Amino acid sequence: QVQPRESGGGSVQAGGSLRLSCAASSASITCMGWFRQAPGKEREGGAGISRGGTPRYADSVKGRFTISRDYAKNALYLQMNNLKPEDTATYYCAATSQCIIPTLYQPAFTHWGQGTQVTVSS
Repeated sequence: QVQPRESGGGSVQAGGSLRLSCAASSASITCMGWFRQAPGKEREGGAGISRGGTPRYADSVKGRFTISRDYAKNALYLQMNNLKPEDTATYYCAATSQCIIPTLYQPAFTHWGQGTQVTVSS
C-alpha cells in the first residue's frame, strides 16, 4: 500500500528557503507531485514529476521551486527558494501509478499524504 508521508515543513521569513521531503515506497508509482492548500482556498498544484524525472511546475512557483526524486530512497523532494507570504499553505505529497507524463491534474493522483504546514512571514 502506497502511503506518502511528508516532512520538512515549518516557518520561515519571506525570501527564505525550505525543503520538503516525501517518502512513498512502491514500485508501481509513476508520477508524483506536490500540491498545496491555503486557508479558505482550493487545493492547487505546485509541481509534478514523471517516473523519468521530467518536472512540471505551476506558474506561481516556476523559477523558485525545484521538484526532484531519489529512486534509491523512494523519496520525493521540493526545494523552495525565495519564499513569499502567499506560499503559506499546507503542502501535500501525492503519488499515482496512472500517468506517464508529469501532471498537476489532481484526479490523476490516487494516494495522498496528510500534509505538512509551511508558513512564510513578511
